[in-house]
Order: sequence, then C-alpha cells, then structure tokens
Amino acid sequence: MATWQISPNQVTGAAIFLSGVTGLVLVQSTQLANPFLPTTQLVLCSLPIALLVRMGLNAIDGMLAREHNQKSALGCILNEMGDVISDVFLYLPFALIAGISAPLIVGIVILAIASEMVGVLGYEIDHKRHYEGPMGKSDRAFVFGLIGLLLGLGVAPSQWLNILLIGVIFLQIWTIINRTQGMLQEVESWK
Repeated sequence: MATWQISPNQVTGAAIFLSGVTGLVLVQSTQLANPFLPTTQLVLCSLPIALLVRMGLNAIDGMLAREHNQKSALGCILNEMGDVISDVFLYLPFALIAGISAPLIVGIVILAIASEMVGVLGYEIDHKRHYEGPMGKSDRAFVFGLIGLLLGLGVAPSQWLNILLIGVIFLQIWTIINRTQGMLQEVESWK
C-alpha cells in the first residue's frame, strides 16, 4: 500500500467509512421495507465480513505507520477515535432490531467507549496504551459478528441473546478493571 502512496491515516479513514456505511445501512434496514434496499437479515449476514475487513484495515494502518516511519500525532488520534466511532456505528444499530434489548446494547456501547478510554489513559499514566482483556476491540467484533450472522440466518433473538449481552457487559467491566490494574501495577513497579 505504501508503494501506492496510501497513508495509514487514509486506511484508518477507510475503516471508519466502512463502519459508518455498514451501521447506516443496518439502521435503514430496520426502519424501511424497500424492495430496492437490503433487508435486515442480509445486512446482518454481511456484518461479519464488514467487521473482518475493518479489523484488517486496523492492522494495516498500524503496520504502515510502523514499517514506513509514518507514525504521527494525528494518526494516533484518528486511530483511537476511529475505533470508538466505528464501534458506535457498528453496534448501536442493534438496539433498533426487534427483540434485542436496547438498554443492553447501549450499555455495551458505553462500556466499549469506557474501556477504550481507560486503555488510552495509559499514555498519560504509564506512557503506553493498554490492551488487557478479556473483552477488547477484536473480541467485541467477534461477538457482534457472530450475533449478526446468527440473526441474519434466522435465529430468533430470545433469552440466549440477553444472556450473551449480559455476559459481554460483565466481560467489559472486567476489561476496564484489568486495564486499570495494569496501569497501576506498572506505576507501582517504578517505586
């Protein structure tokens, strides 16, 4: 990609754009029945592909920045904000799907933002980004890709989904705790 003069920031922008379009198409599919537009089931079936491409683009932007000496302050901001914005675009529309608990989805999105913010706080606290799990960005992508695929294939949202979403909430809280402890332990080791 570097030989084509594609910058890491352009790759990050493409990931955000893909997430935004995917999320908006999912919102549209839940609101309007139109024979010329994709159905909710079709959009949900395509979600794992969109998430896989997003994760690939996220990996590529980092590799380009590191391997071609293109790291920048703007790139760091775009990368961190892009991850959070992409999560909102991709996961919040699930709250509009009939049979899915909107409060659980909103809670997951809020905790996703919080866990990424805690990870970024590491730059200030111990001078490095924290990625402790068990429910980081790629884990959320896997869970929502699986949910999208199952719903897209016609599995009805029922109690199984609420249990899974509650599990994600607990894992995200655990992630926030782990990232916080990781930072504090690092600072404590300096003493």
